[in-house]
Amino acid sequence: MIQLKIVVEEEEDYRGESQLLHHVVSNNDERLLDELVSQEKYNNFLNCRSGWGIPGTPLRMAASKGHLGCLQVLLPHGVEVDFLDVKAQTPIFTAVCGKYLNCVLALLRAGANPSGSLYNNCSPVLTSAREGDVEILMQLLKHGAEVISRSKVLLFTSSASVSSGLLYLSAYCFSYGADPNYNCTDAQLLRKIKQPKTVLEMCLRQGCGVEYIQLLIDFGANVYFPTLIIEKSTKQNEAVELLLQERGCPKSLVSQCRLAIRGYLRKINKIQSIDHLEMPSSMINFLHYKSVPKTAIYLC
Repeated sequence: MIQLKIVVEEEEDYRGESQLLHHVVSNNDERLLDELVSQEKYNNFLNCRSGWGIPGTPLRMAASKGHLGCLQVLLPHGVEVDFLDVKAQTPIFTAVCGKYLNCVLALLRAGANPSGSLYNNCSPVLTSAREGDVEILMQLLKHGAEVISRSKVLLFTSSASVSSGLLYLSAYCFSYGADPNYNCTDAQLLRKIKQPKTVLEMCLRQGCGVEYIQLLIDFGANVYFPTLIIEKSTKQNEAVELLLQERGCPKSLVSQCRLAIRGYLRKINKIQSIDHLEMPSSMINFLHYKSVPKTAIYLC
């Protein structure tokens, strides 16, 4: 009986220390937090879940509230940067949801996975694309975030960027390897979806302008997929007219070469390394859709 009482008292002490850490982080008191984590009895609870609502670690608390100072205090003390909460969310995912760019950058520098967790149906990239948060999206992609969707959710990353209404955000997703059709290369996952919609079809449904359709075409979207939309849409629509025109005209040799090179780089997971390829800057710009080298024009 006495031994059981001692165990209960120890558990209460542990709970109290864990809750104190969360309370200090919640109040953004980085000085007190620095004092606490320097003590071994508190340092042992840095990766323990606690708190109301969704229990999480002190790092998750700091990331979700945008408390950069506390985040920077915690990171050098061996905290797990990709520790999952009960909803399979990582600290960087919560920082992206809160649009805390500085916290996202701090976590990326500490080695956090920019793609979040595979057990979460959403991802940092999908969230930032859907919210139109260009700067956070750029940093995630630069640090190697997976842009091809592996989630069961129907709104894929490239579709989300279109839904946000930002053309340059969509272009950025495609330049880092987003698939212009479904943004999903998993055939089994696509089969599980009753009626999967392509990004091109979503653009037509939402009445996106010609510039969106042209962007998808330039990045290799299959123009023969949205048959139902073509049949139901008026031919006066400029976007539909462009699509019909593209169906009747084969792509230029220059365009096919660029798509072939980018397709291979995406296949070997090197699409993010275009800037480091040993080739003239004009060719690198060409692969980034910034220009067409004169030599390529002559080849045509």
